[in-house]
Formats: sequence, structure tokens, C-alpha cells
Amino acid sequence: MPLKQIGETVIQRTHRASCHCGRVVLELDLPNGIEGARRCNCSICRRKGFIMGMINRSAIRVLQGEDQLRVYQFNTHVAKHYFCGNCGIHTHHQRRSNPEEYGFNLGCLDDVDPLLIPEVPVTDGANHPADRTSGD
Repeated sequence: MPLKQIGETVIQRTHRASCHCGRVVLELDLPNGIEGARRCNCSICRRKGFIMGMINRSAIRVLQGEDQLRVYQFNTHVAKHYFCGNCGIHTHHQRRSNPEEYGFNLGCLDDVDPLLIPEVPVTDGANHPADRTSGD
């Protein structure tokens, strides 16, 4: 079920997100609210410890700071994990299981406190079928 509101914040059809320092600004098309909110237990997500939402590749745009974005890839090198090169905040990632889909950090959404989401399911990325030794 999509999240249309988190705490007092209504999720806008077009919602902005940014890193901590504000150098990276994203615009997300969220006409149904936040869909697919989850955590993941793969090796990188477990260490990042964030809650993500899912979005189609065409529904995310970098408005500012594309030159500030850094990318991290490992294992199969299909997933691309983007973070601000200045403050280090993970903003979004291109998914390995579906490269046409991106996960975005709910903590980066303007005025959203993801800790107010009562129950967040966990995806078992640690046992991804494409893995031999680690998650991605």
C-alpha cells in the first residue's frame, strides 16, 4: 500500500529530495505516494541502514549537483549506489534486480522523517539469487 503521508508531511505528486549539505537535489514523481518502502539486509544496505522507496528510472531527475554525485559499484557491478561527494549521504541507487527501477533514500525527502513509518518490511538482499558471496 503506497504511503500518501508520513507524520504531518503529505507526499507531493512531485517531491524534492536532497543530501545533507544540499548540493545534490533530486525531483521524484510520486503520483501514488511512496511505493515499495522497505529496508534491505544486503551487505551495503545493512551498513547504510536507511529506508528506501521504489521508483521507475524515468521518474527521478537530478535537478542540481550531478557533478557532486559519486557512484559506488561492487560484486556484479549492475547496481549503482549514488552519494554526495561532499557530505557522503546516499541519495539513490539503480537496482540490480531491476535496472529500470531506482531505490531512493526516504530520509532525503523534504520534510519527511522515515522513522515515523510504523512497519517497514525487509527485503532479503543478503540471499539474492545472483550472489555468490555478497549482496548488492
